[in-house]
Amino acid sequence: MAKTEQVCVLGSTGSIGENTLDVISRQLDRYSVFAISANKNLKKLYSQCQKFRPQFAIINNSDAAQKLSTQLAQSNVATEVLSGQQALTQIAANADVDTVMAGIVGSAGLPSTLAAIDAGKKVLVANKEPIVMAGQFMLDRARKSGAKVLPVDSEHNAIMQCLPDDYCAVNNNKVTGIKRIYLTGSGGPLRTLPLEQFDAVTPEQACAHPNWVMGPKISVDSATMMNKALELIEACVLFGQDQSNIEIVIHPQSIIHSMVAFIDGSIVAQLGTADMRIPIASALAWPDRIESGAADLDFLQLSALEFEQPDYDRYPSLNLVRDVIEAGGTAPAIMNAANEVAVDAFLQKRIKFSQIVDLVEKSLDKSDIDNDIDLESVIAVDQQTRVLTSQLIH
Repeated sequence: MAKTEQVCVLGSTGSIGENTLDVISRQLDRYSVFAISANKNLKKLYSQCQKFRPQFAIINNSDAAQKLSTQLAQSNVATEVLSGQQALTQIAANADVDTVMAGIVGSAGLPSTLAAIDAGKKVLVANKEPIVMAGQFMLDRARKSGAKVLPVDSEHNAIMQCLPDDYCAVNNNKVTGIKRIYLTGSGGPLRTLPLEQFDAVTPEQACAHPNWVMGPKISVDSATMMNKALELIEACVLFGQDQSNIEIVIHPQSIIHSMVAFIDGSIVAQLGTADMRIPIASALAWPDRIESGAADLDFLQLSALEFEQPDYDRYPSLNLVRDVIEAGGTAPAIMNAANEVAVDAFLQKRIKFSQIVDLVEKSLDKSDIDNDIDLESVIAVDQQTRVLTSQLIH
């Protein structure tokens, strides 16, 4: 019997993690869950340990880890429980791990993602922040270690699927003939809301995405289209393209997840239902294909596919990101950190929706850009920006 691929799912209790485990549950002859991790959702992590029986489970808080360990022992589940950031990096680099799903939200996922890359793993990057903060640095490390870096974001995974079958981010310099990449976005839940009402937008409104079921942070990012701004940074890195070759297009139906135009006049598009299990299965099985559990797209039930140019007054993040890419260095990390703080403040109802991007821009204006990037400098800039943005709020 062939050895199953050992998968470490970091952020297993979030939407990406749950969908990853769902895909794995359909392919148990091919994959085994080696380790799972959560920030604080003890109840869900316990349930996942019972179902998948991983060798390790990691939770951030040591007291929660002790409680989980006791619960699992009482249930005769032999999973070893660890706690803290160091445990995440150690497990991500464990010699028995083949594949790491990097699904920890925010910059907290950077150290474990880099640890997996340095250990030469197949790394499925669902948390866009590491690539935004230190993408080129990560790919340089991946080339040295032999790691494979595969995007799980639906748009970047779609672009990857439009490219040659053996494509992955570490060999982006080998892709020729690309004329333009079209990065699609739904426009979020506020696409048609009058601009004069933006000051009164509530967290509930901003999180009510019409097509995707996502966590609160990424849902707000979709409403501001900051998610698309960050994805533009990602796309430049992952596919070795200048930003002038990447166009953002509003596509409200979320059926076409992205497109690639080639110099011969051909345009290749990836279509599918709005189900994250599709890009997860694509990256997990790369370069093969496996059953994901997602419903098939029914063309006979589709209405017209619409496309719009973004309204930059509605989505100022899309203008701001072009300047950030031009600045380079630590500017993307500053943008990302400031946005995380601003979104959190909005979700806590401490600032207005219309202030989110303004705060990011102010943080960038008040920060010095460093062009020399390494892990320590990126983490330092991230922490400094969080302090600065928090001070701007008060």
